[in-house]
Amino acid sequence: MCGIAGVFHGNGSPASVVVLKKMTDAIAHRGPDGEGSFIDGAVGLGHRRLSIIDLTDGGHQPMASDEGRYVLTYNGEVYNFNELRADLQSKGHRFRSRSDTEVVLKAFVEWGPEALKKFNGMFALALWDRQERTLLLARDRYGIKPLYYSVENGSLSFGSEVKALLASGLVKSRMNREGLLEYLTFQNFFTDQTLFQDVKLLPAGTYALVRADNGPAAVAVHRYWDYAFTEPEGSHDEAEYLEELDRLFVQAVSRQLVSDVDIGAYLSGGMDSGSVTAIAAKQLPYIKSFTCGFDLNSASGVELGYDERATAEYMSYMFKTEHYEMVLKAGDMERVMSRLAWHLEEPRVGQSYPNFYAAQLASKFVKVVLSGAGGDELFGGYPWRYYRAVVNDDFDHYIDKYYSFWQRLIPNRQMANVLAPIWGDVSHIRTRDIFKGVFAHHASSLTRPEDYINHSLYFEAKTFLHGLLVVEDKLSMAHSLETRVPFLDNDLVDFAMRLPARLKLGNLGEVVRLNENETGSKTAKYFEKTKDGKLLLRKAMERHIPRKITDAAKQGFSAPDASWFKGESIDYVKRKLYQGNPRIYEFMDPDAVRALVDDHLEGRENRRLLIWSLLNLEKWCEKFGA
Repeated sequence: MCGIAGVFHGNGSPASVVVLKKMTDAIAHRGPDGEGSFIDGAVGLGHRRLSIIDLTDGGHQPMASDEGRYVLTYNGEVYNFNELRADLQSKGHRFRSRSDTEVVLKAFVEWGPEALKKFNGMFALALWDRQERTLLLARDRYGIKPLYYSVENGSLSFGSEVKALLASGLVKSRMNREGLLEYLTFQNFFTDQTLFQDVKLLPAGTYALVRADNGPAAVAVHRYWDYAFTEPEGSHDEAEYLEELDRLFVQAVSRQLVSDVDIGAYLSGGMDSGSVTAIAAKQLPYIKSFTCGFDLNSASGVELGYDERATAEYMSYMFKTEHYEMVLKAGDMERVMSRLAWHLEEPRVGQSYPNFYAAQLASKFVKVVLSGAGGDELFGGYPWRYYRAVVNDDFDHYIDKYYSFWQRLIPNRQMANVLAPIWGDVSHIRTRDIFKGVFAHHASSLTRPEDYINHSLYFEAKTFLHGLLVVEDKLSMAHSLETRVPFLDNDLVDFAMRLPARLKLGNLGEVVRLNENETGSKTAKYFEKTKDGKLLLRKAMERHIPRKITDAAKQGFSAPDASWFKGESIDYVKRKLYQGNPRIYEFMDPDAVRALVDDHLEGRENRRLLIWSLLNLEKWCEKFGA
């Protein structure tokens, strides 16, 4: 696990080792164990190393192939590297290290870009071909590891974080107004846009070829993999599915235990992280586990159930882990916002400061931590979302219904007022078209509720899960911590995409409407009414964790912010959004924004997601000087 950065000057001007050093220094937190650089005329590759596999200098990067044609800078872990290594050895390749980096490099030597389809893991990489004078940038199937790039004045800059691009001097920090509109609609980015003007995030499951033929660097993006949720033909025995799911899950966790340093696990109190920890604990006795809880003295109503420490402690007892926990209070959000915004770089999908603290805790004891992310998106953990659009006249009807639901922050009818200062610059953007564009590569015949369910699963894996992964990478690497996600094992994902909808969900024709802002309550309310969601996964996990855990409602990892924003944090909210000259009002209308915030502070409507986003955007403006 590492950080990468680099430049490619299309006009042929030489890359600067001084500039490259500034870029890698900007992301030194991602790799405190070593650094390296490579210059070949107009191309410069940089690397910061977090040593996980092969702690010797044999894993030093950038790494050149034996004949010197290819040079690789790589961030990630390919868990099947030993199998690929054996295959490559049978083809005549020889290895001088035990690192997965060398396996990745020689896989490209042997198979070219087709090698990407063989990797089971997480990665972002850059491969320079000195013979063809081409640069290949690539990102893993699911987008676990980010890779940003920008082309300015004919020169390409890229890096694991935007900070590396800014440090190059080739990219200026400017607010992307179209990106702001996208974020304020979805609390996420569904395209390759970011909050930074002219900076893009390479899509998951793609690679980009960059060429320069005595002219500007030209980036051509190619997709090598995509999700494909499909309903299998014919009838299949549930017992067979159950056995296969259990086998693949155990295999996935076991694969991701490969490491030359200590591994820990997040243990939230829920089924997904609990199951991952249970399997890991059988192979790593006294594995360290980590939980963040919340002080509920000032919480009220449903938020009184947000603290899962008791359940996590019970599972720690069951699995005999070495358990550590911390308790977050209302003031902890204000305390961390400056560092959080700097490392996060752009807000996505919900409140994320508890994740920052969880990573900080884990990093004090281990370099690698296992996460339960992905279980919900693959196995149907959000039924109340999917059922909003399961009975439709056609695809466009489905889009209308689902798009209306996913306007998480500001509805269309209010956007012109909120963005009045810049509306002339963004009024041509149709966010419904952005939403519909997510499905461009998931075409199928939509005739049954199951078809629409699979479309929704595809949508959430491409957007919501991707946002969660980007956030998790940034906040864990802020503490030089590698996060692994066993649910995103290739074989397990392939199985989940072919699993019949009836084995994930049980009420395909029933709609239970819940408020998406009510993170904790909506899951409990829904499960209480339906006992629905992740049906087969629950049965499989009964073999590994207590039944009372698999039968419990999902509890999201969220602080009681709805209460805190109206109580202990109200002064902070008002200070940042009402007093002085908040920077966000260069782009937003203060009266329109404050009217929405007042709805929450005065108890008329829960707008915790919007308030969090506004606070984060204000801090973004302060940090990055929009």
